[in-house]
Amino acid sequence: MVHIRRSTVIHAPIDRVWAILRDFNGHDRWHPAVADSEIEGGLETDMIGATRSFHLAGGEHLREQLLALSDSDYSFSYCLVETPIPLDGYVAHLRLMPVTDGDATYWDWQSRFVPPPGRERELAELVGDGVYEAGFAAIRTLLEPAPAASRQAAGVAPASAVRPGPTRESVPGRTPSRHDERTSAASGREAAAQATAALSSPPTVMSGSVTATTMVLERFGGPECLQPGSNDVPAPATHEARIRHTAIGLNYIDVYSREGRLRLVEPPGVLGLEAVGVVVDGGESAGLRPGERVGYATLPAGAYCTVRTMPADRLVRLPDDIADETAAAVLVKGLTAEFLLHRVHRLQAGETVLVHAAAGGVGSLLVQWAKALGARVFGTVGNPEKAALARANGCDAVIEYRDTDFVEAVLALTDGRGVDLVVDGVGRASFAGSVAVCARRGHVISYGQASGDIGAWNIDSLATRSLTISRPNFADYTSSRSDLANGSERLFEALRRGIIKPQIGRRFALSEAAEAHRWLEGRDSVGANLLIP
Repeated sequence: MVHIRRSTVIHAPIDRVWAILRDFNGHDRWHPAVADSEIEGGLETDMIGATRSFHLAGGEHLREQLLALSDSDYSFSYCLVETPIPLDGYVAHLRLMPVTDGDATYWDWQSRFVPPPGRERELAELVGDGVYEAGFAAIRTLLEPAPAASRQAAGVAPASAVRPGPTRESVPGRTPSRHDERTSAASGREAAAQATAALSSPPTVMSGSVTATTMVLERFGGPECLQPGSNDVPAPATHEARIRHTAIGLNYIDVYSREGRLRLVEPPGVLGLEAVGVVVDGGESAGLRPGERVGYATLPAGAYCTVRTMPADRLVRLPDDIADETAAAVLVKGLTAEFLLHRVHRLQAGETVLVHAAAGGVGSLLVQWAKALGARVFGTVGNPEKAALARANGCDAVIEYRDTDFVEAVLALTDGRGVDLVVDGVGRASFAGSVAVCARRGHVISYGQASGDIGAWNIDSLATRSLTISRPNFADYTSSRSDLANGSERLFEALRRGIIKPQIGRRFALSEAAEAHRWLEGRDSVGANLLIP
């Protein structure tokens, strides 16, 4: 699998850039590589599932399908459905974000595909330079201020000659191709080289305070306590960085915070410990530059927003081969699995493990990682669909606790011995059983309380089998810069090697945070869920 990612800054307002790019049938009017294009079946250009059929300047015929489009976050995704170029499984995502209070536009363009062996570099350069860099250069030439003589010399029509793509209010339909309104192939290649050089310069940054959209916890209580709001995001101090979020992780600890069981936020405040995004300004103290992708999984809370300022040393630089949504889905949950299995309990090959909520966000990763470490893994789940997922993740046996007493099942599976390790994020409903199925000198890790507090326990009751009970805190295992760096590096390596494969359950708009909490608490959630700002 090859992952291509290129980005740039266009010095034009985001609405002007988006008006051109959102027309899924308009790339023949601005991209130098495209000769003509039409939407099959007469569909609207912004209809999900619409397929554009087009020819390249060299005569090659391709077909691409629109997978998603969002005017609220200026993004769309598409895939190749027919091409003579060997880009198997090609899926691309394009997104714009405003910088400098809307006077310039940050453009991110990325894709994944599987090339034939030995052609990885060739095809990566074809996509990265021939498609993305050439596209950047063409739009920059069309929209950025430049002397008229320079535009004439480049053979490019003025920006006013480019017809913008349709908006929601405009009449849908195909506008005929106009070759005199786009860059020639030759000038496009030259402009692409200029664009590559331009990328070495840092993007324009914000100045002063900006306003962010947030979801505010107005009081402790149910999901209805989360309401839309806004706040001022100050310019970063010398030890800080300001980030524009692209994806926000949803975690059960957010529910505890909302209810007041964990006082991580005092109302009115903003929940959330996990997000990824792009550095807008600041970050120099941690070696970060504007435009770099970063993520975090840490206090202070406040991730349910579009923009925030964070301590720079709490940010993790994201590798190019880890996508934004993958990182947002895995940072808290993956770092939790990392410290549970590598530091709280150093899991050894041959040990037997019981994972509660084995199809959940953390549970799925625990199962996969424990299996990769050579353990025999059992899991508890709530329904057949989750049981199927747990088995797919590597569980040797899956117990549906609503129909089966998991204590009896685990003891039967182990011939009465019990398991060496129980990893329990459920709490009150499962903890007594977790203790009961633990083998002599076994270890119970209670890392969450989704069903409620476990209550008071007599420590003497553990002595009959010399049991160990742990109640680790995420913050204590990620508090130092070295802990955070080492844990995230182990996590990213596990992702690269396919040891863990996070599954994204549902995506909610940031404004739907209350609904997302209801979904999470309904115990129907599978995998990791995201808020998209």
